[in-house]
Amino acid sequence: MSESDIKIEVKDLTLIFGQKKGQALKMLRDGKSKTEILSKTKCTVGVNKASFQIKEGEVFVIMGLSGSGKSTLIRCLNRLNEPTDGDVLINGVNITKETNKELLDTRRTEMSMVFQKFALLPHRTIIENVAFGLEIRGEEKTKRLAKAKEAIETAGLKGFEYQKPAQLSGGMQQRVGLARALANNPEVLLMDEAFSALDPLIKSDMQDQLLDLQDELHKTIVFITHDLDEAIKLGDRIAIMKDGVIEQIGTAEQILKEPASEYVKAFVEKVDRKSIITAGSLMFKKPTTVLLDKDGPESVIRKMRTVAADVLPVIDKHRVFKGFIWLPEILKAEKAKAEDIMPYITVNCPSVYTEYTVEEMLPLTSGTKSPIAVVNKENGQLLGVVAQTSLMIEATRFNDEQIIHLKEQAIEQ
Repeated sequence: MSESDIKIEVKDLTLIFGQKKGQALKMLRDGKSKTEILSKTKCTVGVNKASFQIKEGEVFVIMGLSGSGKSTLIRCLNRLNEPTDGDVLINGVNITKETNKELLDTRRTEMSMVFQKFALLPHRTIIENVAFGLEIRGEEKTKRLAKAKEAIETAGLKGFEYQKPAQLSGGMQQRVGLARALANNPEVLLMDEAFSALDPLIKSDMQDQLLDLQDELHKTIVFITHDLDEAIKLGDRIAIMKDGVIEQIGTAEQILKEPASEYVKAFVEKVDRKSIITAGSLMFKKPTTVLLDKDGPESVIRKMRTVAADVLPVIDKHRVFKGFIWLPEILKAEKAKAEDIMPYITVNCPSVYTEYTVEEMLPLTSGTKSPIAVVNKENGQLLGVVAQTSLMIEATRFNDEQIIHLKEQAIEQ
């Protein structure tokens, strides 16, 4: 991640609640646990030396169970919670060092926050609620109402401008909160469990709405949730917290495949992996290939014997995937003394891009034993192959013992 890509940088951010913060901070630096600090000082460590970077235009999800420190952390990013130690940089500017006036200006121009509680003004219309932040900023009425109207349309609220909050459903009220945040045209959008209070169907709709908005607006979004499925759906990367500590940061796939701790492993073990694991992570990256117009039957048979395979992918001189060649077919070519192997290649073979999930690849295996070729989206070049066995393992979520047994059976056969 280059420095020019970084929108938010957090360095050793610590927040301690209580009267003896200095003593508690010293104990924390000395390696004392959260429990020891609480017992000795009556102080609670809300965030413990959190460090991370967020790229411009990224949806960065912070998640954890109740009491993990996730909401405490996001409120440090705009200093609604005053950090005890550490730094928060927005566009390279350390906001923990800003004066109250500078901080107020940063909040008004660079970031907006959407809360779980809608916090709408009940006696104002929707358009007045959306324009409220601009009003506080001192913008002229005609301009702020025009901006509010645009944000209302963006959030899918056109036609509701002059209704009152009580006339809207919970999901619609949350759209108002989102529109109010967007009206300021912030560079950073902070969302603190924004959809947690919504019914499941409305929650799903709001998640889709946010993803659609992100495709259009490309904001930098920090999203707090306790719902792993929501984190996976929305997040480009996910940070998992426990007891104020960030346990792991990575993409959903990275966290699922390589959990950094037993806590993270337990946290994600019930996730439906087949909707997350992709061809890019499952593929064998450097398969033995057959080069069209160069390799003849004898050469192909030798390659198959070397790697103990009965099927190989075929590419042209530009490494573009052309199909698979199977052992029975190449034996026919050998017997016929064929110089051109093209007629013996199975060309109607499934191929996917690296971002295809197991769920999307499974239907491609119907009626065929063929591996799945993973190709470059731009030029069709072969990147790797996914074996059907790999798909079956992920699809059925075998545990480690089952996988070992499966491998043993394969060896015996």
